[in-house]
Amino acid sequence: MLGVARLAGIMGAKKTADLIPLCHPLPITKVALELIPDPELPGIIVEATVKTGGQTGVEMEALTAVSVACLTIYDMVKAVEKSMRIEGIRLVLKDGGKSGRFEASE
Repeated sequence: MLGVARLAGIMGAKKTADLIPLCHPLPITKVALELIPDPELPGIIVEATVKTGGQTGVEMEALTAVSVACLTIYDMVKAVEKSMRIEGIRLVLKDGGKSGRFEASE
């Protein structure tokens, strides 16, 4: 299941410009998703890393990757657990582009 969600997230990152109005298509050089089961939640923590050779940020691609991976998990598990929530999607680190570096505070 997590492998399918990872693949969906990668595909989502690559299709961001098709999904988000006014989001420019970018030459993505790397998309990686980490899906970590967390029994304390219980749930899955999803983290995306996206890189480009261009002079712009790829935060929209990373956020789309996480969103699509989470929606894929929801779709696969909804038959047995309808009370799931997708929450806390946020930008943690961005480096590059016009605005430079951003690092979220905890």
